[in-house]
Amino acid sequence: MTKTLLVTGSSGLIGSEVCTFFSRELGYAIHGVDNNQRAVFFGPQGDTRWNQERLTRELGGYQHHELDIRDRSGVLALVKALRPSAIVHAAAQPSHDRAAAIPFDDFDTNAVGTLNLLEAARQACPESPFVHMSTNKVYGDAPNRIAMQELPTRWDYADPAYASGIPETFTIDQSKHSLFGASKVAADVMVQEYGRYFNLPTCCLRGGCLTGPNHSGVELHGFLSYLVKCNLEGREYKVFGYKGKQVRDNIHSLDVARFIAAFTGAPRAGEVYNLGGGKANSTSILEAFTTTEGITGNAQVFTYVEQNRIGDHICYYSDLGKMRKHFPSWDITQSLTETIRQIVEAWRRRGQV
Repeated sequence: MTKTLLVTGSSGLIGSEVCTFFSRELGYAIHGVDNNQRAVFFGPQGDTRWNQERLTRELGGYQHHELDIRDRSGVLALVKALRPSAIVHAAAQPSHDRAAAIPFDDFDTNAVGTLNLLEAARQACPESPFVHMSTNKVYGDAPNRIAMQELPTRWDYADPAYASGIPETFTIDQSKHSLFGASKVAADVMVQEYGRYFNLPTCCLRGGCLTGPNHSGVELHGFLSYLVKCNLEGREYKVFGYKGKQVRDNIHSLDVARFIAAFTGAPRAGEVYNLGGGKANSTSILEAFTTTEGITGNAQVFTYVEQNRIGDHICYYSDLGKMRKHFPSWDITQSLTETIRQIVEAWRRRGQV
């Protein structure tokens, strides 16, 4: 019998990559849930209909469901009808800047929407792995309390305890998260609780900068994709604080999909993983400018704003040790430079620059 995968946020970056990987590499029948809410949150530039159309065109038997995850009865009905072999929950309001302007939409989408899916899974398919795309913003700005050192083009951790990055044991408490981070904490803890309390095979993937060629990057969400778009268009990119030396680890959506496949193949209950590119795939904004300029040949146009974003990390990269220990066959396969090259090619191919 063909296995079935239900993916929420299926037209987004991670959702679409997961749909493609599970369909082509693992032979799953794919059901995608997406109502293009990203265009509501971010305007026309956030529109993901092009990706929905691509999935419908390229994946045999792909079925799209125009459903808002805040629709509790609709979610319950769909999951009960499908009883999927696995669920990947990638739908979200993903911007901590935007959340402050739409707090009810943010919480209802991120926290309540996740609860709707968890309860539907518990009722209809409790044995099916449930993978939740969480965020490193659950740690709030607590990583900023780590002793830092300023290097010529980046900030880095001065404390040797974090030489490999932030582990899953790092505190999520008593720090400033942004409302987005708080709503994602609620979802993250609930996913863990359904795993620990009900023994469901759940995991939270606390993503760093998830990126790749199918990202509809905008200023408020999608760091590398938006930076590349600005470079190609000669558009001004605003750097918010920290001298442009703030650091993020970037992981290609393909490597995210590969890890999700590894987890669904050998699930555990109530697990948490810091899913990022690790130190090797980390970059500051200034360093990303240089790498992108080297690929496109275009000088990066930017301005500097002294005020950093509220709750923003000065330096964040994931310690991948737990992921590698639990799933030794998985590792990063897409380098940062290769990822940026693919993003450049994708923007040009889509004709949006």
